[in-house]
Amino acid sequence: MQNMEISWAFRELADLLEFEGEDFFKIRAYRRAAKAIAGLEEPIVELYRRGTLASVPGIGKNILAKIGELITTGEMKKLQELRRKWPPGILEVMALPGIGPKRARFLHEQLGITSLAELEEAAREKKVRALRGMGVKTEQEILRSIELVRSRQGRILLPLAREIAGELASCIQDVPGVHKVGVAGEIRRWQETVDEIQLVAAAEDPEPLFNALAGYRRVREVLVREKDRIRVQTWWGVPVELRVVGLPAYGAVLLWATGSAEHWCQLQALAEKRGYHLDMRGLVGKDSPSGNDESALEDAPAPVPPVPGAPLPWEEEYIYRRLGLWPVPPELREGRGEVELAAGGDPPRLLEVKDVKGDLHVHTDWSDGANSILQMAQRAKEKGYHYVAITDHSHSLTVARGLSLERLQEQHSLIRELNEAENDFRILTGIEVDILARGGLDFPDEVLAEIDVVVASVHSGFRQDKETLTSRVLQAIENEHVDIIGHPTGRLLGEREAYALDMERILEAAAKYGKILEINSSPDRLDLNEHYARLARDYGVKLAVNTDAHDLRRLDEMPYGVAVARRAWLGPEDVVNTLDLPDLLKLLGSSRG
Repeated sequence: MQNMEISWAFRELADLLEFEGEDFFKIRAYRRAAKAIAGLEEPIVELYRRGTLASVPGIGKNILAKIGELITTGEMKKLQELRRKWPPGILEVMALPGIGPKRARFLHEQLGITSLAELEEAAREKKVRALRGMGVKTEQEILRSIELVRSRQGRILLPLAREIAGELASCIQDVPGVHKVGVAGEIRRWQETVDEIQLVAAAEDPEPLFNALAGYRRVREVLVREKDRIRVQTWWGVPVELRVVGLPAYGAVLLWATGSAEHWCQLQALAEKRGYHLDMRGLVGKDSPSGNDESALEDAPAPVPPVPGAPLPWEEEYIYRRLGLWPVPPELREGRGEVELAAGGDPPRLLEVKDVKGDLHVHTDWSDGANSILQMAQRAKEKGYHYVAITDHSHSLTVARGLSLERLQEQHSLIRELNEAENDFRILTGIEVDILARGGLDFPDEVLAEIDVVVASVHSGFRQDKETLTSRVLQAIENEHVDIIGHPTGRLLGEREAYALDMERILEAAAKYGKILEINSSPDRLDLNEHYARLARDYGVKLAVNTDAHDLRRLDEMPYGVAVARRAWLGPEDVVNTLDLPDLLKLLGSSRG
């Protein structure tokens, strides 16, 4: 089993036990175990087999036994008991924004609620507002949340989709006779959520590949099986479609399966305009081996590239070049003007992971992180960074063990000591300061003035009205000591909608005061999204792509934020943490007036 599967099992166990009113400390232990497992760098199965899993903090004897059950049998007895005891709809109710296990239990006790449908019916009949601690506003929010959940039903976060796709592609690649396997669709475009996994393979005989996918241990059932494609349902509840074609058609099918429908239609229109015909078998026309005889294309030999190093005929680039375009990066294939732009001039220099020289939003075990300052800095160095900012939470966020002024000073003293042993790397002092619900920040200006990087974020008062929330963020932007606004819209994908903010006013203020807005790389945030990131650039606002990492593994999530920047057409010049340290410090200094 994968690490994330086991982590989810413990999260579900904790939720169901909390729903039942189980002991707080037991529930907390399971949640900590889930977090620890999700942060493991090695496969948990290997650690278990080596007998070293017990040394991981948060993995006690009882939890180790349950992990053993999952690894050896694929099930956890206690979790199965709870799943049989309670309808599956209970978990959906608990997952609703603002509900959680305790409120779900209250709704069950008072109204017998066991599903979203029952909760919706009770809310529409105005039964929820009559309950203690609920009210009209809560009832209306429940109905809105149910509508949002239904509109996204069946979509999963990008990291899980990439993990599943990678595992299945690797399985298919091992089948004899396979030339190529590619992951396509929304995953390849790095969309933030995915509703299906699309794979394309090149092979002469599709049957062995279909048999391999149909018989894979994580496939529940075969939905469709045709001459050149198979569609299956996985244990994760996300469908997978595999198309198998001959090598000459591979590039065209990968191109078709990767881009949006609009992108493909625009390419087809351009092909017709230039005397070609583009379909899933390839590009036919002027200089193709079969002229305009499309029926001959399937059996025709692939043309030899005329110039060494030129794209091969079965590659996507070959089609773009024959149409007079530079190859459009997958992240941009949305039908939003990229085809027209690709027809003239040089391709844009989009941000790449290798451009990033440091992470400006990182947490440690001084607040709610899992690793020490030294460990996080060492991993940042291993990634080739030149700097990292330690931005633990400020004292108002007690749930995250936020730092008091005394502990903050102690931490920064330690950072200065650690920097004395560094030559080509710098640990920047920092803080993620709270934008308070009443307005203002929870550390005084004289303290913030001495800190290298000040990230200001909203962590409370999410349900305030638009004017109040916007005013809070604007006050933070106007503070001369704030450098970055962290996860600006506050959304959590699939859990919490963005705050009610007037983003136009916020972008205008950020431009006026020279403040940096964050693209938070955490895959459950990706905040700012691509729309606002591009709009920020248009306003002249600089961005920082940060991980908000709370453990070593999450430092590896930088590519997700970079993908957002690429989908927003951002280049290295738009992102501040591509700067060398002296230039970064100069920019941060200028943002403070």
